[in-house]
Amino acid sequence: MNIALCLSGGGGTRLGGDIPKQYIRVGGRMVISYSLQVLMRSEWIDAIVVVAAAQWQDEICRELISEEDSFDGTAMVGSREKRLYFADPGENRQLSILSGMEAMEKLIEGEKESTVFIHDAARPLLSEDQISACFEALSGHDGVMPVLPMKDTVYYSEDGKGISSLLQREKIFAGQAPELFLFDRYLAATRALLPDRIMQIKGSGEPAVLAGMDIVMIPGDEGNFKITTAADLERFRSMAES
Repeated sequence: MNIALCLSGGGGTRLGGDIPKQYIRVGGRMVISYSLQVLMRSEWIDAIVVVAAAQWQDEICRELISEEDSFDGTAMVGSREKRLYFADPGENRQLSILSGMEAMEKLIEGEKESTVFIHDAARPLLSEDQISACFEALSGHDGVMPVLPMKDTVYYSEDGKGISSLLQREKIFAGQAPELFLFDRYLAATRALLPDRIMQIKGSGEPAVLAGMDIVMIPGDEGNFKITTAADLERFRSMAES
């Protein structure tokens, strides 16, 4: 079973007054709805778990169904019907992932070779091509991570003030969501960091690397950028409303 985990628990409001960036409306829709609709349509994804604060869950549902319908946990996008579930956010990103995966356990019910496909609600330009590329690369590995090469010269600084050494740019890559992992192995890797070490985790791939999981890299998509700054939001707005 392939379950998408959409992380939407962040509470940052600097881009939209009192509204977290993933719920800002662009082109008449919330930012989160753009990637959710792609996940709903994808043949690779069997179900979706959204990690979101309780006060936003009903509005997320309304983005995916027509106003005259009632929501029973199933959303229809085009010809694709798919179950949509929610989980509460944790104290940090990785605890939110753990919360979502624990909700997934009930859905998987011991199915072997189940996967978790992790994506950020603030990356609205997810494509079906990127989803397919992840799943097609998974065979024989524990996980897949899209990466982008470094375009600029990369330096290492011991104290953050002066340059200590030059790094080999061709060996340095920037990880990018979405990321795909074998469910059981990644859940175990995440739980192994409890209770304290998990608070220092910044990226979804860190638990997998720390656990020695075999993660294969594939080319990322520069167009699938994360909305972090006001400039990012305006860039997406110009694309969505053009």
